[in-house]
Amino acid sequence: MTDIRFDWTLAELSSIYEQPLIDLIYQAATVHRRYHNPKEVQMSTLLSIKTGGCPEDCAYCPQAARYQTDITIERLLDVDEVIGKARQAKAAGSSRFCLGAAWREVRDNRDFDRVIEMVKGVNDLGMEVCCTLGMITEDQAKRLKDAGVYAYNHNLDTSPEFYREIISTRMYEDRLDTLDNVRKAGLTVCCGGIIGMGESQNDRLQMLLTIANLQPHPESVPINALVPVDGTPLAEREKIDTWEMVRMIATARIVLPGSLIRLSAGRTDMSPAEQALCFLAGAGSIFTGEKLLTTPNPGINEDRQLFDILGLRPREAFKETEI
Repeated sequence: MTDIRFDWTLAELSSIYEQPLIDLIYQAATVHRRYHNPKEVQMSTLLSIKTGGCPEDCAYCPQAARYQTDITIERLLDVDEVIGKARQAKAAGSSRFCLGAAWREVRDNRDFDRVIEMVKGVNDLGMEVCCTLGMITEDQAKRLKDAGVYAYNHNLDTSPEFYREIISTRMYEDRLDTLDNVRKAGLTVCCGGIIGMGESQNDRLQMLLTIANLQPHPESVPINALVPVDGTPLAEREKIDTWEMVRMIATARIVLPGSLIRLSAGRTDMSPAEQALCFLAGAGSIFTGEKLLTTPNPGINEDRQLFDILGLRPREAFKETEI
């Protein structure tokens, strides 16, 4: 049985990932049932509170100002509007509400003050509040925690080696520094990546290896499939095979036993049966709602129907992993 450890090697991850798929899913499902209730799935809602105009050059992102996409730049939302969206998400079954802003980094200004007010309002609803606002200092992270933030998302995206093929406007170490600042502030960490950007299998496993050797592990690990968007450098990339998503989720589940593995972007291209395989392989979290920031996502009615078929139920907020 897999124990929680922080000294995985690339060879070990490759051995897990490359085993026959049926064996891999069985191993992952066994680990999942040891550390989690397999009938519970955390439902999260992600809202773009400030859209477009980002100065970064992430090759997958339609919100980068330098790319010609159909994204309309929108100012920071009003506090009342955000809290209203959070109420709707809670009524639909979400226990976590994520605030995403197309910023390179957090700045100490009136916009950040407004985010703090949003956090306080959503926290008062009894929901887990997550923010993904770009790079952040330890002091800024502490301010978010004091306001009621439960988790901070900052993805590694890919391996250190492939990273420069995707992003040139920030360093890999910048991402690791942000994760360190979040930890020092006492927040839980949400950190994962994207597959299907042209990376090799080795790159995927190197990314996962970096995450698996963080101590402690991120409490939430989103696995995203690239959603190609017209106008971005990755617009012509073929969509990743679902089997690769299943393998990635299963491997993440095995090497990160206590973390929630999130079946994230790319679900719109999966059939109910393909999503069911991901849940069987250890996915214990999804984003629900019709958009993930700016890209399509299955609607709540589709998710309810899928949950009914599979016998799944939403996970309560603030529930700790039983280890």
